[in-house]
Amino acid sequence: MGFSPHSSLSSYRISSHQPSDEFLSSSVTSDELLDDDEDDAEVLMAEIERIRKERAEEKFRKERLEQEEQLKTKEAELLRGNPLMNSANASFNVKRRWDDDVVFKNQTRGEAKAPKRFINDTIRNDFHRKFLQKYMK
Repeated sequence: MGFSPHSSLSSYRISSHQPSDEFLSSSVTSDELLDDDEDDAEVLMAEIERIRKERAEEKFRKERLEQEEQLKTKEAELLRGNPLMNSANASFNVKRRWDDDVVFKNQTRGEAKAPKRFINDTIRNDFHRKFLQKYMK
């Protein structure tokens, strides 16, 4: 028993790699192949739609969470900005005036002011008399 390259083993290899026409025609028809392709396409389209829906839901959820975070930060800023709500810096003292610590404040307190009198004569009124005393001595 010798081995020859033209033996039945090589013909077995060729026939085993190539499907026979009898097998294709008997097991699957062309209509069934088209139906399988259509079913596969429908399954793929359904999968694509499911993925799109999941992505849209995820995007909507992220946007909603972002809006909630923005609302929380805005509310926190508003609470921090309100001095009545800040219990840490709760100093309700009346603020001092800008001139409370000025050195020359109330210098004329001891001097009594002469009440102004109205005299209709320009030569005898108080302004004219002060002017004459100041500049015409």
